[in-house]
Amino acid sequence: MGSLLKDRRAVALLLAATLTVMSNSIISPGLPGIASYFSTTPNADLLTRLLITAPSLTVALTAPFAGFFVDRMGRKTMLITGAALFGAAGSSGLWAPTLPILLGTRLVLGVGVAMLMTAMTALVAQFFHGAERGRFMAMQMTFINFGGLVFIAVAGQLANMSSFYPFGLYLVGLVYLPILYACLQEPKGGAAAVTDHADDAGQEGWQMVLGLGLVLLALTFATFYILPTQIAFYLAQLGHTDPSTAALMMVCVTFAAGAISIVYPKLRVALGRGGVLGAGFALLAAGFLLMSYAEPVPVIAAASLLVGMGPGLIVPTLLSSTLDAVPARHHGMASGALTFSLFIGQFISPILTQPLIEAGGFHLAFMTFAAAALAGAAIAVSIFRERGAQLARA
Repeated sequence: MGSLLKDRRAVALLLAATLTVMSNSIISPGLPGIASYFSTTPNADLLTRLLITAPSLTVALTAPFAGFFVDRMGRKTMLITGAALFGAAGSSGLWAPTLPILLGTRLVLGVGVAMLMTAMTALVAQFFHGAERGRFMAMQMTFINFGGLVFIAVAGQLANMSSFYPFGLYLVGLVYLPILYACLQEPKGGAAAVTDHADDAGQEGWQMVLGLGLVLLALTFATFYILPTQIAFYLAQLGHTDPSTAALMMVCVTFAAGAISIVYPKLRVALGRGGVLGAGFALLAAGFLLMSYAEPVPVIAAASLLVGMGPGLIVPTLLSSTLDAVPARHHGMASGALTFSLFIGQFISPILTQPLIEAGGFHLAFMTFAAAALAGAAIAVSIFRERGAQLARA
């Protein structure tokens, strides 16, 4: 992996990847304070939770179009434009006067995230191939999660001063602009530039691999996003009202995902594609099962560590498997579809979770999603296991 850090293209893309973890969860520690500030707004509790996932809606709606236009607009141009919009719209929580306006700016933020992630995924598919692509995906998850650890820890401290101060961290997107401009080049020839690689014809049955990958990615984030959208409220219900406690749980999540990403290449070899995916979903299920019975902060932190490990195994496996399977001429489309799936899962998470909480409390919600994660594990092991040399490379 050290050789990747000598490639300035890789470094720029890894820095851009650290922005993605900020798109939603960075404001999580301040949610109760934001809800209290806007308490006179109708449906303030639901609207406040939607601040976390509102960007996911516009990402889901715009990502397919971003995937279509990425080759026409230019991948570097789309990446830089997305980072600029990320910084400008994301930081609007510092000045937005009402909850509806704040929610609207979060929707605009999603457009920037869609452009950023679609272009980033397409550039990764074009710059890196085969085993090197898998190593980059693992390193990308490490940067995402350890970058998130730093950002969320800082957000927790800022939220102690004001629930709105964490929005200022989105300005990092503007700080990255000169780095992205200097270190990245627009690939020559667009999608055709990679046709000399052996995997560019795609895998037989790639449509099924892509389709199942999209389903499992949506399931992963619908389950995982219970934490950033609900953990502050769950802790407050248990009497742990300090915003830094909620931030601690998100730090545990991001640390666990980053740590397991470091050993991901070895686990991928040892367990195989289906085994790694099954283990990831099993860890998600175990984390929410433990959390459903947890009240002491250390036990909730342990459950958060388990939950964080899940995406650390699932995401790089699904991304590398689908990109390896899809023909190069469809990488823009696949990048948009993967971005859509990831963020639609995030957006529907509170919509699915809130009725469960109202019907049976957090225990019912945690147990339901633990069962959903176990179903994902069964699908992953049965469908995504390698079947000979053809699938071994996916």
